This record gives sequence, C-alpha cells and structure tokens, in this order.
Amino acid sequence: MRRRILRSMLTVLTLTTVVLGVPLTYTAFLWVEDITRTDLRGRLDQIAREIIDQEHGDGMVLGELDTRSIRPLVPKGGKLTIVYPAPADSVAQLQVGVTEVSDPLVESLSLGTSVSLRLEVPSSPMHAMQRQAVAVVGLAVLASLGAAVSVAMVTARRVADPLRDVAARAARLAMGDFRPDPRRHGISELDRVSDVLDSATVEIAGRLQREHALVADVSHQLRSRLTAVRLRLDELSAHSDPEVVHEAEEAMAQVDRLTDAIDDLVRASRDEDAADRDPVPVMEELRGVVAEWKHPFSEAGRTLTLIGDESLRAPITGSRLREAVAVLVDNALMHGGGTCTVSVRTVVPGGGREPLVCVEVADEGEGVRDELAPHIFDRGFSAGGSTGVGLALARALVEADGGRLELQRRKPASFAVFLGSSALARPQNAQVTEPR
Repeated sequence: MRRRILRSMLTVLTLTTVVLGVPLTYTAFLWVEDITRTDLRGRLDQIAREIIDQEHGDGMVLGELDTRSIRPLVPKGGKLTIVYPAPADSVAQLQVGVTEVSDPLVESLSLGTSVSLRLEVPSSPMHAMQRQAVAVVGLAVLASLGAAVSVAMVTARRVADPLRDVAARAARLAMGDFRPDPRRHGISELDRVSDVLDSATVEIAGRLQREHALVADVSHQLRSRLTAVRLRLDELSAHSDPEVVHEAEEAMAQVDRLTDAIDDLVRASRDEDAADRDPVPVMEELRGVVAEWKHPFSEAGRTLTLIGDESLRAPITGSRLREAVAVLVDNALMHGGGTCTVSVRTVVPGGGREPLVCVEVADEGEGVRDELAPHIFDRGFSAGGSTGVGLALARALVEADGGRLELQRRKPASFAVFLGSSALARPQNAQVTEPR
C-alpha cells in the first residue's frame, strides 16, 4: 500500500512540476531578454537627451556633436549609430563604439523625422544570463521536487504503516487472538477503527465464552438424557421377545454413536485448525455413515452405496466429516431419487498445488432447480418445507476443517466435499482421478 500511495503522490508531483516548471523556465528566459532590452532603451533615452541638450544649449548642429558625453552610455563591445541630415539634403551617419558587432541585439529610437538612433550590443552576454536563469529555475524546481518527494515518503509511511497495523490486528482477531492493542496512530479515522476493534474484541470474546459454556452445558444435558435412555433400553434387552431385544440393541448402538458424535463435536469445537491434525482414513470414517443410512434408503426402495480408494487420507476431524456427509445423504434421501452414491477420489488442482481428496454425494433424482441453486447453502433457505439449516451446517462443518463444500452438478444433484490443505482455493482445470 505504501508503494501505491507513494507512486500516486509522485505522479501528481511530477505532473505539477512539469506544468509549473516549464512555463516558469520560459518566463525566466524571456525575463532576462526583457531586462536587457529595457537597459538598452534606457541608454538610448539618455543618449537622446544628451543630443538634444547639445543641439539646443550650445547651438551646435549634429555634425559638430561632442561624443565624449555619449560614449560612456554605449555598452562595452556595443555600437551606436546616429543618422542625421547633412548639407545638400543628404543623410549622414555618426558611429560611436566598435565598428562591427557579431550576432547583435538591436534597439532603435527615432528623434522626429530626421534623426534616429540605433544601438547594437552582442547578444552572447544576454544568452549566458538566460542560461544561468534557466539553470537557477531548474535547480529550484528540482529542489522543490526533492522536498516534495521527501514529504510524500513520510506521508506514505505515516498512512500505510497504521493501515498495515490495523489490518494485521484484524487478521489476528480473525485467527482468535483477542488480546487488546492500546496502540494509536494519531489519525482520527484509524484510531476510530482501532476503538471499534477493541469493542469487537471484547464482544466476540464474551460471546465465544458464553457459547463454549452453552455447548458444554448442552452436551452435558444431552449425555445425561442419552444415558437415561440407554438404561431403559438396557432393560428392554432382557425382554423375552428376540425381536424386542434386537431392536433394543440397535437402539443402544444408535445412542452410543450419538454420544460419541456429541463428544467429538464438542472436542473439535475447542481444537485448532485442521492443518495441525493427523490425516484420517476417509473411507473408514464414511463407512459407518453409509451403514447407518442404508436401512432408511431400503425402506424407501432405494440404494445407498459407498465406493472409493481405501488409502485416501485427509487432515480433518472425523466427526465433522461424518456429520457433513450425513446431512448430504439425508438431503439425497428427502429430495433426491434413485441410487445415491458416496464416492471418494482424488482431484488434482491446477497451479501445481497438491492433490485434494474429493467426497461426492450424488443421486439420480430431478436435481436442484436453477432458481434455487444460488441460495441452496443460505441458512434458513428451504424450498421443501424444512428448516433450511442442514446444508448451511454441512458447509460450516467442512470449512471449519479447511475444506470446501460445493454443488457440483444441478441435475441430477451432485455435492462435492474437497478436503486438503489447499481446499479453500478453488481448483482450476482440475483433473479427476477415478477410484482405484
């Protein structure tokens, strides 16, 4: 940011220097010539007064003009030519100074209709002064530009560094660092942002603390209720009817799995990001989900299958992956049709990034209507009369482990979960490797 600010300010300064410096340099150039010509005209006026004084005071004619008082008024290296009438209606010239001036600068003055003055001086001294004036103006412009550049660098640093500090603080806040930062930068707008971040830090920390306490309380209450249910089911397992015993044991298994899922979710909510976790076998985590949902699919006259590479592993939380895929399978059961296939394969993103693990849940139903597809992951949005929480929850669970959940195909519907350290970067020109 500092570089962009500095580049913008330097561009403005350069344009200002060009717009003002060029006319100023040209003005200085003309100013020297104007001073030189003004001096020549002043000398001609003095010479004219001397001539008039001699003519009227002493009664002399121009042929008898005394040039001793005129000669000091002629510049060094210059030539004065006086044109005057002579007897027999002729014209005569009187010269004072050098006989020839190279590259002259000329000024003339007329004294009536019969006498005129012509003063010539070398133009080289004037040109030298013009070059000096241009050099002085150029140095002044460069000095002002250098001072402006220094001010621009200080200003860019003063603006960019506080913005970088505020951005870094916001990033720390996003990473869960809620430590207060008392630094202020003397810029009212940025200090206001820092004050708001302080307030947000306190509010977010308080809310997270309350949510953690609520999660702990809810999980404790659920485990207590599930324990009571399991005790009742354990009593039913002693029934004399084998079918009742079988149903009781299946129900106890469900209760045990639900208890483990609650413990895993509570534990995962307190863990760090998935980047520091050990990779887990994806197929092994999903096998239990598919086994749990096979019976509901059978009752609906449909089939649920799991295919994929048993060796694929991903740095994720198993409970989050199971709950997210369970939501997708339930969504396929409620809104899809035909066979539902859960497949695990690898996806090779473009740009040289490492391969991703892709878990795809697809069915053979009518799919998602075009007008619903952009909002299908919005919390509270539902076109089938449900709560509209399931898909939003599934995406949140996947993203909590650094993954990504997308609607890959609308008709028939196909949802894909991308797992891996670079899953949040959308793969470009991805190549799909079929399961082995």
